[in-house]
Amino acid sequence: MNRQCPYALDLSGTDIHAETAHLHRQGPATRVTLPGGLPGWVLSGSATIRRLLVDPRLSKDGYRHWPAWISGEVGAEWPLAIWVSVQNMITAYGSEHTRLRKPVAAAFTARRVAPMRSLVEEVADELLDRLAALPDTAPVDLRAHFGHELPTRIVFELFGIPERSWEPLHTIINGFFDTAITAEDAQANGELMYATMADLLAYRREHPGDDMTTVLINTRDEGDGSRLSEKELIDNLILLLTAGYETSVNLICSAVYELLRNPDQLELIRTGRASWDDAVEETLRLEPPAAYGLMRFAVEDIEVADGVVIPQGDPIVVSFDSAGRDEAVHGPDAGRFDITRATRGDHLSFGFGTHHCLGASLARLECAVGIERLFDRFPELSLADVPGGPGRVESFISNGPRELPVLLGAPARTR
Repeated sequence: MNRQCPYALDLSGTDIHAETAHLHRQGPATRVTLPGGLPGWVLSGSATIRRLLVDPRLSKDGYRHWPAWISGEVGAEWPLAIWVSVQNMITAYGSEHTRLRKPVAAAFTARRVAPMRSLVEEVADELLDRLAALPDTAPVDLRAHFGHELPTRIVFELFGIPERSWEPLHTIINGFFDTAITAEDAQANGELMYATMADLLAYRREHPGDDMTTVLINTRDEGDGSRLSEKELIDNLILLLTAGYETSVNLICSAVYELLRNPDQLELIRTGRASWDDAVEETLRLEPPAAYGLMRFAVEDIEVADGVVIPQGDPIVVSFDSAGRDEAVHGPDAGRFDITRATRGDHLSFGFGTHHCLGASLARLECAVGIERLFDRFPELSLADVPGGPGRVESFISNGPRELPVLLGAPARTR
């Protein structure tokens, strides 16, 4: 297995499910070619991923455990360098991860997230009012007008983002998940990102509020600086903003798409035989918002299976898509959307172990509330007739419809 020819990942994610299924058939660990022609590995299958994501021999800290990064052989010119260069809780290892995650977890408490339901409902209804004002006979891109707008408004509210930062943040997030981006564009995006984050911190230091950016600033400024450095503060904000947006947009759009093309499943919810939460979990399983998780590194040689050894220092990506569609867990119909499936919640779409996503409950809330209010307001909602269906996000990380053309039909009511 170690001597096999590496599989070249499709950086545009043209048919992500076929690719991850192919890699899963090759075994629990497959040699691949990453962006820039770099050699690496893909981990596949629910059991393998669960086992290794809690194994201390797997690290996300390239500064400590990726020899090519440490030596400078791979540097800022690499198209996906931002996934390694940021120093936040998601790239930290061991005690450093605990140190960086603790203040963020304290900011992301249930007390702060629970009241968000009323805000999600308010924003969703406002967006639906706008949709109701559009002609009900012309196709509308639901991703642009609803799936994108809902989590964006929530994230900006949660972090107290001033309006002047909205447009550059949209550009930054799109560039962050563009895995086919050029080295030059990636570096330009990184520069814009740090300039925008510095401006945000300056604004919130001058205008503190009841938001997570202010909470993290206070953690940094009111201590002795040992809890969070200024770069760690910025990098944690980058993580929370990008992940909080992209995950929810893809989840909402994928859930709507699957319910519209599987009307029998939507009918189960409308007749009380299943819930909107069931639809969210089955969508997470079948269409994880992030198909692959980047980047991890072997702290030492890791024997994944008999005769399959990942050498120390090799980079690794994790196929969350393969875990959700693993027939060993979900049965031979694992590729079918079924919101009554007993294993619908048995997925890894928010990670596993110490790096489990802190924002998982908010993402679930946004999707469940958003799709419930959408289908209540537009009971005749249907997919527009687009040859080949909606296009996919051009990324091997981000997974969701690039656009979602729908016919709204007549709205059921106004508020």
